[in-house]
Amino acid sequence: MSDLEVPLTERPKRKKIWVDYFVNFRWIIVIFVVLPISFTLYFLTYLGDVKSEMKSYKKRQKEHDENVKKVVKRLKERNASKDGLVCTARKPWIAVGMRNVDYKRARHFEVDLSAFRNILEIDTERMIAKVEPLVNMGQISRATVPLNVSLAVVAELDDLTVGGLINGYGIEGSSHIYGLFSDTVVAYEIVLADGQVVRATKDNEYSDLFYAIPWSQGTLGLLVSAEIKLIHIKEYMKLTYHPVRGSLKDLAQGYIDSFAPRDDFVETMIYNPHEGVMMTGRYASKEEAKQKGNKINSVGWWFKPWFYQHAQTALKKGEFVEYIPTREYYHRHTRCLYWEGKLILPFADQFWFRFLLGWLMPPKVSLLKATQGEAIRNYYHEMHVIQDLLVPLYKVGDALEWVHREMEVYPIWLCPHKLFRLPIKTMIYPEPGFETQRRQGDTSYAQMYTDVGVYYAPGPVLRGEVFDGSEAVRRLEQWLIENHGFQPQYAVSELNEKNFWRMFDGGLYEETRKKYKAVGTFMSVYYKCKKGRKTEKEVQEAEQAQLETPYAELDP
Repeated sequence: MSDLEVPLTERPKRKKIWVDYFVNFRWIIVIFVVLPISFTLYFLTYLGDVKSEMKSYKKRQKEHDENVKKVVKRLKERNASKDGLVCTARKPWIAVGMRNVDYKRARHFEVDLSAFRNILEIDTERMIAKVEPLVNMGQISRATVPLNVSLAVVAELDDLTVGGLINGYGIEGSSHIYGLFSDTVVAYEIVLADGQVVRATKDNEYSDLFYAIPWSQGTLGLLVSAEIKLIHIKEYMKLTYHPVRGSLKDLAQGYIDSFAPRDDFVETMIYNPHEGVMMTGRYASKEEAKQKGNKINSVGWWFKPWFYQHAQTALKKGEFVEYIPTREYYHRHTRCLYWEGKLILPFADQFWFRFLLGWLMPPKVSLLKATQGEAIRNYYHEMHVIQDLLVPLYKVGDALEWVHREMEVYPIWLCPHKLFRLPIKTMIYPEPGFETQRRQGDTSYAQMYTDVGVYYAPGPVLRGEVFDGSEAVRRLEQWLIENHGFQPQYAVSELNEKNFWRMFDGGLYEETRKKYKAVGTFMSVYYKCKKGRKTEKEVQEAEQAQLETPYAELDP
């Protein structure tokens, strides 16, 4: 029986410790330290982006080629017998993900990729954007949207980088059409372990590498650029808010029924076990948006209500439609970090704060991590949930009930995405036989999945009750394995190696690791994602085991 199945009167109260009080008053550090520094860094980054955009594409490409040569030279300086495994020189706290980057605490050989933050080309004829891995979503939408083109999948938070979304995981409301972020990439430029620079596409000699890169966490080679699909867009998003009430199963079915292929964007927010708001959007021209009677809502202004709270008003006033400038819609969740901003600054959603200091929002996630010590970091891992569950669409009702029963976290974010049947079986793949079942949303070439985003403090924690965060995550991972679901590895994971390869398929990954000499140069994806410190001996033994027999073959 889980903690949440225990009757309310029987659930034990948790004794507060000093960390609880520090977390409660952390807003003081956030306001006077984190927000000012964040704003300064955002502004300096913006100036750097403007400077880069002033250069010609030819000059940017020349600088890129020179930087790639530096990476190759650095890799060839490594002495395999003396130096540790290769990883980037980026500080652990800079990553946006929530998992501990403990692999960098062991001896390692650093390669600096900090210069790879430029948009190399926006080709509106080929409809391709060529970008470096540290280009973030805010930067690329600022460059593309004025041209009425955009990446097919634009992750909502400004700070998310191309490299992280490719090597890890990325999704957006358009993923029910285009799949995950990595599905929109047409070519990767990779520096392999031996210093060779290759361009991998789905139909050239490196096609196996092309399909193996997503979800590999940079353990097959160093990504130095990517060519990504562009689509034509319009100036506004016509967004329809539709409230739904009922049981969690009713909300799930309402979500499944809420969208169709003709919708450009789809997302749903479940606010409690009985209420949710479904949103569907389609691109609209400025002429349409400005027609008499249409409402335009510029949600990007700093004083505007946070988007998730604005959407919640549909529960009171019923279904309504409005037009949002396209780029502001793309980044609608940035200012409040979905609803995590409410935990970081409990009063930041109030009008007086939004009006006076809202322009400083959001705090950089990297700075929030940098200003927390080991004790606070462990506290958040136990008392806070940031997880995404990727599950088949028809199981979304089961997923919602599981999250309510085991974690009781609200709001919950729902976003559908296609999981394509590819020529090669990759780390994540559709259910066998889905094409014959053809459930709602499925096609002959892709199964419809959904992201169930669980981000907030669990109900028991908010009520001051005992909650075992690590055990809850372990149960979540077991449920995903049993239901052919997947856990993005940006989050804290409790998976052991056996269960990791039960959740993910390691066949292609291990083959390409050996073929391209990544074993012994880059840490394996499991050990890079594994929670806790990694000793050098542990990693070396794991690498040797992979050279002898892939773990995936030991436990198919």
